[in-house]
Amino acid sequence: MARQRDVDLVEVAAQASPPVARLMDFGRYKYEQSKKEREAKKHQVNVQLREVRMKPKIDDHDIDFKTRTAAKLLKQGDKVKVTVMFRGREITHPQIGKNLLDRVMGSLEEIATLEKPAMLEGRHMTIILAPDKKKIAALARAAAAASANGALVAEEEDEAVLAAAAAAPVVGEDDVNDDPGDDDLEDEDADGGTTGE
Repeated sequence: MARQRDVDLVEVAAQASPPVARLMDFGRYKYEQSKKEREAKKHQVNVQLREVRMKPKIDDHDIDFKTRTAAKLLKQGDKVKVTVMFRGREITHPQIGKNLLDRVMGSLEEIATLEKPAMLEGRHMTIILAPDKKKIAALARAAAAASANGALVAEEEDEAVLAAAAAAPVVGEDDVNDDPGDDDLEDEDADGGTTGE
C-alpha cells in the first residue's frame, strides 16, 4: 500500500501486539517535528542562577538594598543564591549569618520559595531561592488593580475640581482689591531703609 501511494511505512509502536505502522511522508513529518521544536524553544524561558552576596556586619539599609535586588531578580524569573561571606574570625559565629539569611528569606517569602536551606560551605553560607510564579502573578494583578482604582479615584477628583471651578463665580481684574500700601516683597526699616525678603 505504501508503494502504491508513494509514501513511507513508519513503525509507530514496535512494542504493541501487533506492531503499529503508519503510512506517511516521513520527510514532511521530520520537518514538522523540527518546526515544532524551534517554536517551543522560542517560548522556553532560560532560568539562570543569580547571586547576591553580603557580609555578616552589613548595615540595615544595605540589607534592604540587597533584598530589593534579589526581589527584582526573582520577578524576572531567575533563581537567586543569597550568600553570606565570612572573613577571619567571623566564621566562629555562623548564627549571625543564619539570622541574616532568615531575615532575607522572611522579606522575600511572598514572591519566593526556599529551594535549598542554609548550608555552610567553607567560609560561605548560602540559600537558594526560586521564584514562586503564582504569587508573583497574584501580586502583579493586585498592583494592576490598585493602580486602576487609583486612576479612577484621580479621575473622579479631577471631575470634582472641574465641576467646582465651573460653579465658582468668575473674578475679573476690576473685582480684585489691591492695596497700594501693601508690598509683600519689601518692608521698611525704622530708619527709612528697605530690606528685601
